[in-house]
Amino acid sequence: MAKIRLYIDHPLAAGQPVQLEAAQAHYLSGVMRLRAGERIAVFNGQQGEWSAIIGEIGKRGGVLEPVAQTAPQRDPPDLWLIFAPIKKARTDFIVEKAAEMGAARIVPTQTDFTNSERIRQDRLQAHAVEAAEQCGGTYVPPVDGLVPLARLLDNWDESRRILWCDEALAGPAETLATLPRGPWAILIGPEGGFSEAERKRLIGLSFVTRISLGPRILRADTAAVASLALWQAALGDWA
Repeated sequence: MAKIRLYIDHPLAAGQPVQLEAAQAHYLSGVMRLRAGERIAVFNGQQGEWSAIIGEIGKRGGVLEPVAQTAPQRDPPDLWLIFAPIKKARTDFIVEKAAEMGAARIVPTQTDFTNSERIRQDRLQAHAVEAAEQCGGTYVPPVDGLVPLARLLDNWDESRRILWCDEALAGPAETLATLPRGPWAILIGPEGGFSEAERKRLIGLSFVTRISLGPRILRADTAAVASLALWQAALGDWA
């Protein structure tokens, strides 16, 4: 059986019981068919991965008993992903892959051409949790509520540089190795790109760096994965 991992929003310490939520208990007992006495892996995003024994389990709840830490906490580099929500399934994909690939924060933004005017922040956060559970991660990136791009830029801390993947620069893919290390955010535009007013403002900001992702114009979800891979390979924890 594949290793079962569960995110627990609770401090972890040997011998300190942890109460399971109803949905978690149902997953373990009803879906995975686990019983009391069996072991799973748990993590809370702060204290690494732990081995835990199922003490009690039922349809409405249960108790886990943490035994010992089995892996240290692994935090991602200080990289945010800013993206304009698109169709539901593709937005879910972006959040899942960002969590898998080591984004420290996920920031959905409303642009002039964004198709969606609202998101289910709780649902997207759940996708980030599931991605961390499945990929062996010990960190779950927070997913912010939808924020207008203009407001986001108005309140931006300029010590965090923005890497703008600009489809207008389609051509040879660029290397990021010469860029400075430190806090960064990747910016992915909506279907149809940014408006002229948005482009003008982004181009005029000293903390924004424009790059090409290659000779083809990528869909937003593909661009998110490609840019995360480029940044991680040059400036992140893949380097």
